[in-house]
Amino acid sequence: MTEPADHPLVTAVKPLVDAMGAELLAPSQATTEDVVLAWEGADVIAVRLPQLSESLDHILAAMERRHGMPLADLDRKAKQGVVRTLEARGAFSVRHGVETVAGALGVSRFTVYNYLNRDNAAKGV
Repeated sequence: MTEPADHPLVTAVKPLVDAMGAELLAPSQATTEDVVLAWEGADVIAVRLPQLSESLDHILAAMERRHGMPLADLDRKAKQGVVRTLEARGAFSVRHGVETVAGALGVSRFTVYNYLNRDNAAKGV
């Protein structure tokens, strides 16, 4: 990135960009798929959003850091909480999302579907 890293806009959006697994670029490097952010009418930075599958991997890695252990080592209740969080974040709309999550949790796809169905039944969905 060639833009000043200490610009207030860059400072403000960097934690969000990092959390999403996105990439900061100079506006001149932006493509039509990137989001260019302006400050007081001048383009300051561009954000390249990750592919959905990359986002899911990034989210899973962040959840492991948050729990302080591999997701597969969590107890059943914690794994159900992970599935609820991932569902709220749209993880299962990603192609092979259930398989990816099942692998990270060390459970079968069937178990992930059971967690989802159990949670939806409790909500009355």
